[in-house]
Amino acid sequence: MPDFRAHCSPAEREPLEILLSFEESHHLVIVNRANRGDTVVAFDGRGTEWICELADDNRTRVVLKVRFAQKAKPLPFEITLGQALPKGPHMETIVRKATELGVARIVPLESERTQVRLDRDRSDKKVEKWHTAALEAAKQCGNPWLPEIAPVQTADNFIESARGYDLKLIASLQPGAKPLKSVLAAYQLTNQRAPKKVLWLIGPEGDFTPAELSRAQSCGFEPITLGPLVLRCETAAIYAVSVLSHELQG
Repeated sequence: MPDFRAHCSPAEREPLEILLSFEESHHLVIVNRANRGDTVVAFDGRGTEWICELADDNRTRVVLKVRFAQKAKPLPFEITLGQALPKGPHMETIVRKATELGVARIVPLESERTQVRLDRDRSDKKVEKWHTAALEAAKQCGNPWLPEIAPVQTADNFIESARGYDLKLIASLQPGAKPLKSVLAAYQLTNQRAPKKVLWLIGPEGDFTPAELSRAQSCGFEPITLGPLVLRCETAAIYAVSVLSHELQG
């Protein structure tokens, strides 16, 4: 894979040249030190990549000359991560790692035990920051698909409105939570195929409350154990998505 990647939104379907934004131009030329003649992969975050040559290395308006385009094959499954907001910078870490793991959608949630409460203005700024984190992660790992990052919403509203999934899972510390393997095996036995669209719900520090867990179960969520140890929420998110992705690829 070439060393240089840049995000773009070309106005044409089959562009001969691509003009990068100021931010992308600066990052490519100043931060990554790309030079005229270098190969650059421009991608739109929706699976299309253009293999280009850096034709004009102006640090404020890079021009890429398109050699050819290619469409990346999507993963055979879609994972949505519903993540209760953690304290500090951990949500940004979760977004980065989820992007590297190919998550299709990330939904930030305010739950009963969430200590972070955002007003509309702060919420919009946070979502914009998480978009930037996802973009940086996609460039670093070569993922041509950017995850959708939904607006912050309450866990209750999301739990009650979550539809269209083959499986809805909620990480749980409560007795009776099942291993992921057994739930996936039961689904495959019943449906004669692996699930295509899966939702993972990960709680905050201290987990979801019993009331939230009960509400989720009544809405069709399966409580899943992540093992005998109590994981921090950012560890739980990365672990849960990694294991699920591995099982769905198998």
